Amino acid sequence: MLTTLLITVIILFICVVLLSVKVLFKKGGKFPNTHIEGNAALREKGICCAKTQHKRDSLRKNLYDKIKEIEE
Repeated sequence: MLTTLLITVIILFICVVLLSVKVLFKKGGKFPNTHIEGNAALREKGICCAKTQHKRDSLRKNLYDKIKEIEE
């Protein structure tokens, strides 16, 4: 049981070190931007994440607000 736990911790440590090589050893290194907005091809097509789309849609006026604005 103890050997299995020790082997698991060692494997996890090796994985974390290998995944962070670019960040640790490169001057000014940082993790890559994996958000949809970070991809230029998707941005050109107008594709965005659900959070951004919801924010953009909530800023739009609905039909009721447009009619009310015309009446005033």
